[in-house]
Amino acid sequence: MTLPPADSELGKLMATLPRAGRVEWIGLRPARDEPMQAVERVEATTGVGLVGDRYKSGSGKRGVTLIQAEHLPVIAKLAGHAAVAPATLRRNVVVSGIPLVALRDRRFRIGDVVLEGTDACDPCSRMEAALGPGGYNAMRGMGGLCARIVEGGEFAIGDAVEALQAGS
Repeated sequence: MTLPPADSELGKLMATLPRAGRVEWIGLRPARDEPMQAVERVEATTGVGLVGDRYKSGSGKRGVTLIQAEHLPVIAKLAGHAAVAPATLRRNVVVSGIPLVALRDRRFRIGDVVLEGTDACDPCSRMEAALGPGGYNAMRGMGGLCARIVEGGEFAIGDAVEALQAGS
């Protein structure tokens, strides 16, 4: 996705966010087909991923996966459930109060960590087993954001999620 020039009207609109977000939940995937482990805080390694999470890659484009807390009740409703636990959706971080789509192709900070939104985190076929028939489609458009770790460090539940200005 190519962003409009920062000084254009659309560029200014896309750079303006109502407020910072907040980390609500953190989870690690220790191994394939293993249950997620909820943690209070996590260490992020630059260009790699989260310590204790099985997804680590050389490019780091999917070093962290995030999902919007406000989307969880919608996904649950569309999948025919009263609620859906964050671990069911297998994303590392649940955030509230900031639109994740606005962080794609930009840098943002959580705790000590600087991340860059790289791509939409589309659902996988495993969501059919996790949510039941139609689970994949219940998540479409609400699967969250993949991010690479630009500057490592730690972050925890309750930390702010803040977009950074270009060049930060």
